[in-house]
Amino acid sequence: MVYNKEFFKNFILRLIPMFEEHRDYLSKLDSDIGDGDHGVNMSIGFREVEKQLDKIYEETEDIASFYKKVGMIILGKVGGAAGPLYGSLFMKAGDDVKGKNELSFSELVGFIDNGVKAIEARGKAVVGDKTMVDALRPAVDKLKESAESGKDELESFEAFVEELKAGSDRTIPLIAKKGRAMRLGERAIGFRDPGSFSSYLIYQEMLKEMKNA
Repeated sequence: MVYNKEFFKNFILRLIPMFEEHRDYLSKLDSDIGDGDHGVNMSIGFREVEKQLDKIYEETEDIASFYKKVGMIILGKVGGAAGPLYGSLFMKAGDDVKGKNELSFSELVGFIDNGVKAIEARGKAVVGDKTMVDALRPAVDKLKESAESGKDELESFEAFVEELKAGSDRTIPLIAKKGRAMRLGERAIGFRDPGSFSSYLIYQEMLKEMKNA
């Protein structure tokens, strides 16, 4: 399968109704650990992306620049901690594929990994801190292993999405070591990190687009 600019546009279009659908649940997760606006903020940000998507698709010449412009909107329009983190994910994902309009599966995996590295650098979080990194880092490492071993692309990505959900589940018994949830101490135990779950939802939509394509 080839992953071109149209694939990424269609993927992003899937995120807009997805965040509308899960807005209240994501905000509830956020409320459980001290905030309460994650779902609302992501929904607002991606509605703004929708308004500008056709324009930036036409104005950009490659996947990296297209994704970067989406990231700039997210950075500016998504409030709370999620804006800088997800903005960084979109803005930095294409660093290694500038000038390309089609990606191989191995390039797609590197594209996703670069986005996760940007989140790690921005948030300075590691696995075990009860953040989205708990879902993203183990899942991406598993995806890289699958890609390097030549396993089927769709099966590899399905396993990646399953690992994202498992990583989000693993945040439930953790004490938060980053973000506002740190203030709760042991009271954060028993609650899921909202960013870990929204990360799972995002790449679940990419999997759907892969199956559609």
